[in-house]
Amino acid sequence: MYQFDEVFYFYFLPSVLILWLGYILVGNWKRKTQASFTSSHLLDILSPNRSRFKPALKLIVLSLAIVCIIIGLVNPKIGTQLETVKREGVDIVFAIDVSKSMLAEDIAPNRLEKAKRLVSALLNDLASDRVGIIAYAAQAIPQLPITTDYGAAKMFLQALNTDMLSSQGTAIDAAIDLAITYFDDEEQTNRVVFILSDGEDHSEDVTIDAAQRASAAGIKIFTLGIGTEKGAPIPIKLNGVIDEYKKDQNGEVVITKRNTVVLESISTSTDAAYLDGNNTQSVLEFVREELRQMEKKEFEAKKFVSYKDRFQPFLIAGFLLLLIDVFLLETKTRWITRLNLFNEKQKD
Repeated sequence: MYQFDEVFYFYFLPSVLILWLGYILVGNWKRKTQASFTSSHLLDILSPNRSRFKPALKLIVLSLAIVCIIIGLVNPKIGTQLETVKREGVDIVFAIDVSKSMLAEDIAPNRLEKAKRLVSALLNDLASDRVGIIAYAAQAIPQLPITTDYGAAKMFLQALNTDMLSSQGTAIDAAIDLAITYFDDEEQTNRVVFILSDGEDHSEDVTIDAAQRASAAGIKIFTLGIGTEKGAPIPIKLNGVIDEYKKDQNGEVVITKRNTVVLESISTSTDAAYLDGNNTQSVLEFVREELRQMEKKEFEAKKFVSYKDRFQPFLIAGFLLLLIDVFLLETKTRWITRLNLFNEKQKD
């Protein structure tokens, strides 16, 4: 197992490509300029010690040096020991609405991005709880099973988009039924589901039935409403620019509004609470206090410990390559020339 301390330095890697591009452009300019003054044959006579391959070799050495130094600055760490640790926490499933209505921009930048940022903030606030992720629209699909790997959770979270499900609509009941299957540990006393949605549900009665099934399984469903009750149109973008707005069968622009009533009904059915998802800070404070009061279950998790820094060999290699590049001249190496490996010297 490995991890990186300062991933910011990876942004300097494109500098190697810029270096190669500059080398090619300058090389072409040199050849054109030299050709305007003299022929290549005369140039070989005027500068017999000029090496043809060493400039490229120096570039390769310099590029390797830059890459090694960048990796050294990132400071890769390798886990040297796998331990089983005991943790106490609650199992939490995030069910996120990815229907087209979540593209409405009544909450900046849009409802879906707001929901993803809210979940990310909640993940940052968790310590030893296990989490899972579900995406749903007209149907629900599992994204991440229950895990303690918050890094993986954030990666799957960022991948959520409204194009991942071909069938559109909002079937919260499907998300609830899928969430129930996530809790396969019969000893877990506290099971929590957070539904992040604008509340537009196409099967309200069925959704309440699903919420009651969840309640019978000991699951609390907290609903987080995203968007405004005033609503907003659903933009259809082309290359990141709004091309038009979604229209109904009569050609009228569709206005999608947050349905607080549906979300409150779901949470009430499971003896939980509805929260205004637009206010990140109040949600964090509420969830923090709610989880603190819940009974925690002890479970085992394997994790790598004793991470050791591995930046040293990369920095050493980088500086050695820089020294080689400095002392590597662009002239021919005399002892290699004397070997006459390719029979370049003509015998009299």
